[in-house]
Order: sequence, then structure tokens, then C-alpha cells
Amino acid sequence: MAKVYVFDHPLIQHKLTYIRDKNTGTKEFRELVNEVSMLMAFEITRDMPTEDIEIETPVCVAKAKVLSGKKIGVIPILRAGIGMVDGILKLIPAAKVGHIGLYRDPETLLPVEYYVKLPSDVEERDFIVVDPMLATGGSAVEAINSLKKRGAKHIKFMCLIAAPEGVEVVKEAHPDVDIFIAALDEKLNEKGYIIPGLGDAGDRLFGTK
Repeated sequence: MAKVYVFDHPLIQHKLTYIRDKNTGTKEFRELVNEVSMLMAFEITRDMPTEDIEIETPVCVAKAKVLSGKKIGVIPILRAGIGMVDGILKLIPAAKVGHIGLYRDPETLLPVEYYVKLPSDVEERDFIVVDPMLATGGSAVEAINSLKKRGAKHIKFMCLIAAPEGVEVVKEAHPDVDIFIAALDEKLNEKGYIIPGLGDAGDRLFGTK
């Protein structure tokens, strides 16, 4: 069964408070999302494999560790997921970035895939799917479906804020995908918004309404 990690790091929680604040402007909001994404990337990569190499320091020859060449792919769910990418790339600059676009069908209310662009070596990469919000879970499930249909084997999901309902939906649909969350909120309201949440992440990132 999928594991759920909720980060309680003081820096993440401090920055998340200002992300939630309705008085935080677009520029600061975007910067904070980047910063929290970078801090979360530090945690989500904790199990990356390493190998020993021999180097020469100014003093002597020494054995030291480097990453063992595991390929990483970062997949933002359009459009709000884009706001999390730069923070992750600051830590993992060699990661490739794909994109998955989804919209909600007005009649069925289910997510529909409209755009997918992935690295060519899907089967060889560990993917991190990112979206600031995990509300009903529909978009996350469909994005992970899109990756698996194209051969992805190792996937993690990362978000800033999640509702318990969305977490359960993703766990049930994809029990092999671990979920990484900065804050697990109280619930969804009748309109499907996370409470207390942070509003519409895409609008706040890009200054739209």
C-alpha cells in the first residue's frame, strides 16, 4: 500500500503559512511555492541510490559518494503544477521535465487528458508528479494513469496541500505510488475546495481570476 508522508519541517510550515494567507501577492506566492517545493524535493530524494568513487582532495586521495545515475523526471499537472518545477530543478538540475494537461468534463466532472509530453525514456526514469493541491484526487489519479499507460514504473506524487478524501482516492487507485504532502488539511467543502486550503493555486500563481 502507498505510504503517505506529511512534512512537519519548521521551514516548510512557516512558508506554507504565508502561501495560505490571502494577503500574499502573486510574486511572493510564486517565490514561496518554489521554496517549499525545493525543501520538499530535499526530502523526497532521500532514498536516491549512491555509489562510491575515488577523488583527490587538496590533501589526499579519498572515497566519496555520488548519485548512481538514477534518472529523474518531474511531471507538473498543468497549469498550477508548473509553479513547483523550478524549485525542484534547483536541487536536481539534470531532471527532465514532462507535462500532463487535464481538464474537467463539465457533464461528467471527470478529468480528461488533453496534453501529454514526456521524456523519451519513460521506462528508465523515476517520476515525481507535482500539483500544489490534492483535492478530490481525480486529476492526480488520471495523471498517474497517463504515465503508467506510457510505461512508467516508478512514480511519486508531491503536493503542497491535500484533503484526506483525495489522499484516499489516490491510495486506492494507485497503491504503488507514495504521496508526499506539506500539509494534510481538514476536509473538502461542498464545492470540492480544500478547507482551510489556499484558494485556487493556479490563479494565485499566475495572477488570474
